[in-house]
Amino acid sequence: MNSWQKRVLEKLLPERFPILKWVMTLMLVLILTSCGEKADSQEVSTGYSENSPKISQISKQFSEISPPSVIQELRTILEVYQPQVTIVTPQPDEVFQGNKVTASFQVKDLPIFKDPQLQLGPHLHVILDNQPYIPVYDLNQPLVLPDLSPGTHTLRVFASRPWHESFKNEGSYAQTTFHVFTKTDDNNPDINLPLLTYSRPQSSYGAEPILLDFYLTNAPLHLVGKENTDDKFSDWRIRSTINGESFIFDRWQAVYLKGFRPGKNWVKLEFLDNQGNPFKNAFNTTVRLIEYQPKGKDTLSRIVRGELTADEVRGIVDQNYRFTPTPTPSVEKTPQIQPKVEKQPIPETEIPKESQTQPEKPKLEVPTAVPSPTLPPTLPEIIQSPIPEPQPTVTPTPESTSLPEKVAPQSTKPRLGGFFKRRARKMLTTPQAPVAPSPSLPPTLPEIIQSPESEIITPTPESTPLPKTTAPDREKPELTKDAQLQLLR
Repeated sequence: MNSWQKRVLEKLLPERFPILKWVMTLMLVLILTSCGEKADSQEVSTGYSENSPKISQISKQFSEISPPSVIQELRTILEVYQPQVTIVTPQPDEVFQGNKVTASFQVKDLPIFKDPQLQLGPHLHVILDNQPYIPVYDLNQPLVLPDLSPGTHTLRVFASRPWHESFKNEGSYAQTTFHVFTKTDDNNPDINLPLLTYSRPQSSYGAEPILLDFYLTNAPLHLVGKENTDDKFSDWRIRSTINGESFIFDRWQAVYLKGFRPGKNWVKLEFLDNQGNPFKNAFNTTVRLIEYQPKGKDTLSRIVRGELTADEVRGIVDQNYRFTPTPTPSVEKTPQIQPKVEKQPIPETEIPKESQTQPEKPKLEVPTAVPSPTLPPTLPEIIQSPIPEPQPTVTPTPESTSLPEKVAPQSTKPRLGGFFKRRARKMLTTPQAPVAPSPSLPPTLPEIIQSPESEIITPTPESTPLPKTTAPDREKPELTKDAQLQLLR
């Protein structure tokens, strides 16, 4: 080692000791602070930070869990409000000469109402002395406090959310002390000292988790209180005891707990000073008896269990909101339309029945309609042909009765006369059935026409083949009328 190196080391060694002392003190401070943080972590943290665990075991029986999701969503809607509560009556230190007192309140920056269907809404918690709170949903109706005992009484009021969690902003709490007949030392807290106001749990519950909530006045923040070591309540705590199990809170926040037994449960809240002892002031220690029955059907129980969505219960935070369910009923209506389509094949079976009846109707109408138009055109032609027969001789009138006998011998002559005589006789005999109504014939002709009608009555059953032969045969006699007249002459 060179001489100059030795000189440098000799100069640095005396200066190194204060540096080492400073490093050692720094290490000791870090170790002590880490131990303090471990000790503080054993206490319950009740914030709503997202980094906090969802479930935290705080005792053998009870655990702290995060608020229900619906409440977390609705809570953000009410964060815009900073309610300001004022007690109008009774006035501070007012003395009443009766045991019946009427209280009225005024609230700004928060709508106070109750949803008619859900039976929840923003309201006030009104606490007389240290009794269970009275909910107020209508500021227009004064609250009557009957049968008050003589002496001093204190009225505490603060704004609450629909699920009974208190607003904790400045001005959301009001307090007044009055007297009935005279003043006493009871129910008269010191307004300059920390005061604990018990809120929840209260009454009965139908689902877990159950809200534990309270209101603090004149309790400084922990960071501010630690600066003043002489302050007895600078490092305050809230001790909660449920069914004999105790745990401590170091933050002023609402807590949701799980682990209550069905039936009766008792809850105790205490305000502790720096040494962990109960701090003496009126109402700083409160005990309540509640009842827990699972599967409750009230709105709050259904919200806690997650049976209702935030949209369905939004009316408890927004007075003008109306929930309109749309998607579910449309799906239920579609299967009802399908069975109606299946019933349509029933009328299809009736259609062939109608088709069978329709062809039967024209069969009845065709035979009646065919002969009716063909007969009238032939009648005038046949009537004109027999007119010249009585002209050659006048004697045929007495022999008109024996015309059928003359027709028989004439039938033998056509053998020499030819085919046209036979056709002429057939044409004359067949149409004579409808000749009776003709009025133009002479008086002798009706006798001649009536005689062949009697003979033609017998062949009426054979009338069915006649329309077939008459249709083509009638066309031929129209062309040979002159020939027929010559043959008859």
